[in-house]
Amino acid sequence: MAVAKDTDWLQRWREGRTGWHQRAPLPLLLKHWPALGLPPGSRVLVPLAGKSLDMLWLMQQGYAVLGVELSELAVQQFLGENRLAAQSQRQVDGMHYSSGDLVIIQGDIFKVAARAFESCTAVYDRAALVALPADLRQRYAHEIYGKLPADCRGLAITLEYPQAEMQGPPFAVDEREMHRLFDAGWEIMLLERRNILASEPRFAETGVSALATAVYRLQRRAS
Repeated sequence: MAVAKDTDWLQRWREGRTGWHQRAPLPLLLKHWPALGLPPGSRVLVPLAGKSLDMLWLMQQGYAVLGVELSELAVQQFLGENRLAAQSQRQVDGMHYSSGDLVIIQGDIFKVAARAFESCTAVYDRAALVALPADLRQRYAHEIYGKLPADCRGLAITLEYPQAEMQGPPFAVDEREMHRLFDAGWEIMLLERRNILASEPRFAETGVSALATAVYRLQRRAS
């Protein structure tokens, strides 16, 4: 990530400006995860994980989780708030925290070694696509998703709103953008689109006239 954008993200965590964080697993995850048909024991990549409780839910379903998060504060809060004892080890791509079937790499996702992603047969992208501006989003889709193995499956959850009406993050990522980013290497299926403006007053307060969330099923194409 560009340094300025890194600094803004870390500042948000220091100041507690983390309005995207939910105090329970996302209902859309619970509803649509079974559509992936993943066997228990599969390793799930959760990019830009923050301190999402979705990671705990995935572990409770019998999956191994690899979270990647830039903010050390977010990682420490996740471990502390959920009373997880973790072993830590500094490696070239960041600090690695391990607790049972959970590994969190605290560092820049673009610097994480490719081998870390090669064992991930699933990806759950709730936060990364909408957190990155267009230039980094293109790079992220190419570099990070490009390291995932053949037959990898995943859920991507995005937001749709008139981008001109609000400065992200979170950014708007519509269906056309999803196909532009992923068609070359992934099959994409829209599972649900839901209007959510009435339940998100902070968006309405900024002047956003329409807001929807969309859920996509992703399947890596055979190379």
